[in-house]
Amino acid sequence: MENKELIEEVRRKAETWLSAGYDAATRKQVQAMLDNEDPTELIESFYKDLEFGTGGLRGIMGVGSNRMNKYTVGSATQGLSNYLKKEFANLPQIKVVIGYDCRNNSREYAEISADIFSSNGIKVYLFEDLRPTPEISYTIRKLGCQSGIILTASHNPKEYNGYKAYWDDGAQMISPHDKKTIAEVNKVRTVADIKFEGDKELIEIVGKEIDDAYIRDLKTVSLSQDIIARHRDIKIVYTPIHGTGVRLIPEALKSYGFTNIINVPEQDVVSGDFPTVVSPNPEEKAAMSMAVERAKATGAELVLASDPDADRMGAAVKNDAGEWILLNGNQTALLFVYYLITRWKQLGKLTGKEYIVKTIVTTETIRAIAEKNEVGYYDVYTGFKWIAAIMRRNEGKKSFIGGGEESYGFLCEDFVRDKDAVSSCCILAEITAWAKDRGLTLFDLLNSIYAEYGYSKEVGISVVKKGKSGAEEIEAMMKSFRDNPLKEIAGSKVTMTYDYASLKGHSFVDDEDFSLNMPTTSNVLQYYAEDGTKVSIRPSGTEPKIKFYVEVHVPVKSAGEIPDAEKVALDKIEKVGKSLGI
Repeated sequence: MENKELIEEVRRKAETWLSAGYDAATRKQVQAMLDNEDPTELIESFYKDLEFGTGGLRGIMGVGSNRMNKYTVGSATQGLSNYLKKEFANLPQIKVVIGYDCRNNSREYAEISADIFSSNGIKVYLFEDLRPTPEISYTIRKLGCQSGIILTASHNPKEYNGYKAYWDDGAQMISPHDKKTIAEVNKVRTVADIKFEGDKELIEIVGKEIDDAYIRDLKTVSLSQDIIARHRDIKIVYTPIHGTGVRLIPEALKSYGFTNIINVPEQDVVSGDFPTVVSPNPEEKAAMSMAVERAKATGAELVLASDPDADRMGAAVKNDAGEWILLNGNQTALLFVYYLITRWKQLGKLTGKEYIVKTIVTTETIRAIAEKNEVGYYDVYTGFKWIAAIMRRNEGKKSFIGGGEESYGFLCEDFVRDKDAVSSCCILAEITAWAKDRGLTLFDLLNSIYAEYGYSKEVGISVVKKGKSGAEEIEAMMKSFRDNPLKEIAGSKVTMTYDYASLKGHSFVDDEDFSLNMPTTSNVLQYYAEDGTKVSIRPSGTEPKIKFYVEVHVPVKSAGEIPDAEKVALDKIEKVGKSLGI
């Protein structure tokens, strides 16, 4: 489409937002965009409609069809209401849960959504205050609801907000429910189609009673209460990074038996402006720096952090030189899987029907741990909804041990169906106590896993491409990789390729094609090389990025060889980046 045609189209679309159905403040902002000689903001705000991706609805807050605002949230809620009424027409009362995090406008969007659901005759359980995302998943299951939403943009910058939609199993929606909901949302043509006038009789405020039940159930996941009792005074620094974990995670840690929880007062301040960080992402060193400094000052042994909606967990530990280092998502997932399987085995809980789940871009060392211990293993697409789909399929047949992804998400319990920083913080603290009981630090334990299963180094590289032009550039990059498949990676021959968009793989060793057994297609490419290197390429479903996941392996015979192995791995990763042109 020519730029002139695009501008004319977005102007026509924007002008519909000047009608009386929209509030005066919205109309004023839209008119200002239309009057501006520079059409950039107008185009970015109206060139498309927000859609459900791997994380639901997510975008920059502001007016326009491509922004998070009361009307895009309203359309999503009205569309979801319409679909729920069709899908559960036989029920006397459809029920939903609504939660929200610390982000600016989250409470407003939650209340607007409650009004719309209730106006459609749907019973609403609205949390009294901000709550962790996993607690919303828990509550859907606990109260027997058909759906639920949470207003959050996870770890995105402060300009963003989002809307995650869940189904009756407490998991984020997948096909066919996501597609059918989108179809219903698309039928909401005008603001007049949205029922904004709520029925207060159908809105029930919930809070502490759910919190107490959630924490009681989380404690049942613990596998080493006797060991915690011996090491209950371990100093643990925890930061919610201004988010919703501020109360519940310290409470949960105390329920597990830990008595020495040290906070970071400046970051206990709940704020959607995230005043002490540029980005509230526990993956980033800067976001963790205040907590690490607090740990240095107090002589702590572990640093824990959660993102704004408390589904992702970050951690920092001391290395063998006494320096604080951040664990990445693959390393924490390794620790979780190793510990959980080891303890299940020690406690006689393994019967042959247990399993773990990871995403296709997460470290292959997890597969090695599962296979060596004869535990079932599943690989799924990026996005915790796919881990939850495996849990739903196996419910009542097999026992879920744990599941995780490299993007700092893990789940240790089966009564929640999304990643859970609350339980993850508790279990990682428990692993720290378990390691200490064996004379090890958490860093020592990680190295002992590498010594047993081989050293692996995983690095994620994100290339940001913003806006419409950025989306087109990302699409062109994916097409180029498909049209010109890699033959070698950093000097090592490619032995296997997977294209999840076509569900086709190719073995260069056997020179044959094969089909990939996945529930649907996904825009992901993977390459495996002779030396064990794995490269995955995918556009982000929630952010304007193309993501490259690089995993390299270096054999080691003992923990003493790991420092040299890391140097070899880093050199190899640099060469891989050059091979990819990034």
